[in-house]
Amino acid sequence: MSWLPALLALGVVAVVAAALLLVRRRRRLPPPEDRPALPEAAPPETAALPPAAPPTLLDRLADGLTRTRDALKGRLDGVFSRARIDEALFADLEEALLLADVGVGATGRVLARLREDTARMGLSDPVALRARLAAHLVDLLRAPGAGLAPVPADGPLVILVVGVNGGGKTTTIGKLAARYAREGHRVLVGAGDTFRAGAIQQLGAWAERAGADLVARDEGSDPAAVLFDAVAAARARGRDVVICDTAGRLQSRRPLMDELSKVTRVLGRALPGAPHEVLLVLDATIGQNALSQARLFGQAVPLTGLVLTKLDGTARGGVVVAVRQETGLPVKLIGVGERLDDLRPFDPEAFVDALLAPEADPPARS
Repeated sequence: MSWLPALLALGVVAVVAAALLLVRRRRRLPPPEDRPALPEAAPPETAALPPAAPPTLLDRLADGLTRTRDALKGRLDGVFSRARIDEALFADLEEALLLADVGVGATGRVLARLREDTARMGLSDPVALRARLAAHLVDLLRAPGAGLAPVPADGPLVILVVGVNGGGKTTTIGKLAARYAREGHRVLVGAGDTFRAGAIQQLGAWAERAGADLVARDEGSDPAAVLFDAVAAARARGRDVVICDTAGRLQSRRPLMDELSKVTRVLGRALPGAPHEVLLVLDATIGQNALSQARLFGQAVPLTGLVLTKLDGTARGGVVVAVRQETGLPVKLIGVGERLDDLRPFDPEAFVDALLAPEADPPARS
């Protein structure tokens, strides 16, 4: 074992030598602030992108009507890619319009006018017929008094909003309040739906979001009394617009519809001439069932216009045409999304353009 001390000594010498070498290397390196900076990798060459243009009204409307447009345009592209105008074309066009929930009455009127155009103008090219279809749909959708009543200078504008539960009534009130607030008007919301659990709290959240006042009572209170107080408070506080919520009453419940008539009379006592607008909110996804709601609500209160909601959630947005024709009421607002500004004043030309604009590269004719 005489070799063991020599081996240990050799190991100690090796460790010391390694330590001395490390110290020397550290002394040779300059301090961090004196070291030359390493060259940075050059960034990849990219072309400067121009700022994105804000979406136009037509862009936003087209986005909201994607489901209806895709369903309808697919059929229409097939119809108008035919080689000639004949009865087979009119039959396919009728089917396309009915599947989009344009309605039997409106569809029949449009087809009758298109046949007249074909004979009178000597049309033979289906592409020309597409333009005539758009023009007739716009004519059917136009209505006098389509805009909301102006805000009077000497008192609040009173808007009564009616409709069944689940149709988007509370959301519509919140978006409408926000719209008036953006225009610089001072808004007050009356919580007239005192029956549905949580309705007052939900409306209160929308009012706060829109920067509007809220007048409410406990659940189960008399809705007419609540809305009388709302109008009185608006006059006392100098508010410009009062938006009145109502219970989402089933249109088949006659006592509830009678109570809605009472609300209308009480508002007239609170402010002569009120309500200035009575808007019926209809869920576009229910299709032709919206027509029965419109008829029965119209028997209870003097409706001044319609609001079609959830158009972004249906492939049957043609119901807008159907309810306009069947009720004779103007469509004043449409809902095409969840954002605050997705409640839009209804523009017949923009609506039809968003639905019927032809593809950039139409399919080959057969």
